[in-house]
Amino acid sequence: MILMLLGPPGAGKGTQSQLISERLGLPQLSTGDMLRAAVKAGSPVGLKAKKIMAEGGLVSDEIVIGIIADRISEPDCAKGFILDGFPRTLAQADALDDLLKSKGRHIDCVIELRVDDTKLVERIECRARETIAAGGTVRADDNAEALKTRLIAYYRETAPLIGFYYAHRLLKTVDGMAPIADVSGQISEVLNQFQHA
Repeated sequence: MILMLLGPPGAGKGTQSQLISERLGLPQLSTGDMLRAAVKAGSPVGLKAKKIMAEGGLVSDEIVIGIIADRISEPDCAKGFILDGFPRTLAQADALDDLLKSKGRHIDCVIELRVDDTKLVERIECRARETIAAGGTVRADDNAEALKTRLIAYYRETAPLIGFYYAHRLLKTVDGMAPIADVSGQISEVLNQFQHA
């Protein structure tokens, strides 16, 4: 089973991907993690990415797709995997479809974590206050202003994927504002229906 999680920053994609990974025994593929692993391994694609990153550039879609192609060829992806944070654009979605088709595979289900942006910003602000009150340090990008900037980028570049996957009859939506366990429960229901279809 090949799954994808969609949703704005702060919606809980990483958390839910991990829970699904543990439940189904499927690897969680985060493009950031894969990129770092490819660079560390010194693969041909990893070396290309390393050079671009060292110069402060953005890694091209072609390189990211190359890294994903390498990663999904590994034995632990034979039964499927969970995509976390990719694709981010319609061009990447098309490239991913082509890659999967070339391997005789396809995306089975896209789960959108739908959230209320205003409440999401409030949640980040509350989390930052709690961290400071507990004597912790808040990450530089874990604040309301940074989140608003990331949300704008999400709606401009990534949100069109919701319509794209809906049109392909792959999209299922869950309430991302619910407590973590409830969101996980909704996702389990979606996957159970899917597995018994």
